[in-house]
Amino acid sequence: MSSGGKDSSYATWWATLRGWEVSGLVTIRVTGGDSMMFQVPSTALVGMQAASANLPWLPISIEGHEEEEMNQLEVALEQIVHGSGKPRSDIWSSAERTEAVWPKGWKWPNNLRRLRASEPIEGLVVGAIRSDYQKTRIEQMCNRLGIRSFTPLWHHNGISHMRNLVSHGHHVMMTSVSTDGLGKEWLGRMLDMNDVDELEKLSDEFRFNIDGEGGEFETAVLGAPWMKTKIKTNHTIHWTGQRGWVDIWGAELA
Repeated sequence: MSSGGKDSSYATWWATLRGWEVSGLVTIRVTGGDSMMFQVPSTALVGMQAASANLPWLPISIEGHEEEEMNQLEVALEQIVHGSGKPRSDIWSSAERTEAVWPKGWKWPNNLRRLRASEPIEGLVVGAIRSDYQKTRIEQMCNRLGIRSFTPLWHHNGISHMRNLVSHGHHVMMTSVSTDGLGKEWLGRMLDMNDVDELEKLSDEFRFNIDGEGGEFETAVLGAPWMKTKIKTNHTIHWTGQRGWVDIWGAELA
């Protein structure tokens, strides 16, 4: 399960390091504006990540209502996890790609594939770190589907996690900030080890989570050890004076 951010990228990388076959990336596309469970901005970027890694992709549109969103996800996953005779490698048509993800300034690669039912899928890997609410609901869903749930980042130390991301080649862009101590200058920044050092100092001073687990910031990954090529984005920075975000309106594989 991938939102396009740093934790999803780490979780995908973790699965590849274990020698598992990654059947594809599943992305929740929230259409209702907000969600208690899932990241909202920049999730279309996962299609680019999937194409870069030559993996199938399954975007699932949900409205973001707390009482309905997990059921919508479960219904969508139920159609693929048990397998069927349908090929998983069908190439998407241009119309399908446009309809599924919406952005108009994106140069979708021809190898972008839809995740379909083929061989049974045995597990779901999630980048949850400390949200019991998220972890419990996903585990309950996986139990009903008859598959296993894996959360390789669960209770990882925040500073170690951020350092590991940078040192192992995850190219992390800061896409939103909404806490004291993080200003407009962080928006669109590609994090390096000096930035992580600065984040550590600011998180101590302003008392926010260095890994952004409390919603203090969000990220998008434009390159990673499990991806074959990097992603080049076109984006606009928005700043309200207290918070801001990066509007990624175009992307292509570099």
